[in-house]
Amino acid sequence: MTSATIFQIQSALILALLLIGVYFRRNRARHIKIMSFVIAWDILLVLQIELTRSAIDKASRVVTNSGLLNIHVSIAVSTVILYLVLIYLGRKLLKGQEKYRPWHRRLGMLTVGMRILTFVTSFFAVTNG
Repeated sequence: MTSATIFQIQSALILALLLIGVYFRRNRARHIKIMSFVIAWDILLVLQIELTRSAIDKASRVVTNSGLLNIHVSIAVSTVILYLVLIYLGRKLLKGQEKYRPWHRRLGMLTVGMRILTFVTSFFAVTNG
């Protein structure tokens, strides 16, 4: 089994758990546990890819990379940034600051969409990158 296959399996599991976490959004304790795990695992996956493939070095060669790889990297980085924003907003919600709930919800849905796109584009980035 290649490292690319292992990364794709992990990515699929992360995406599945992310969707499960969204499903449990009304069960605060379960939602927080699942989403915290998902975010941590997704960031660890990025670190695994970096350590095995020098992904940052490859990603920084924007001019020579395929367009698909550049799109994939942009979406993946945006997803991680959105994770950080959602953690911030989620902590505000835990403190009872309900005014952040609409932003947390909207950005959460955007993040799910971006993570799905990261997963889809990863297949093209692996074969063409």
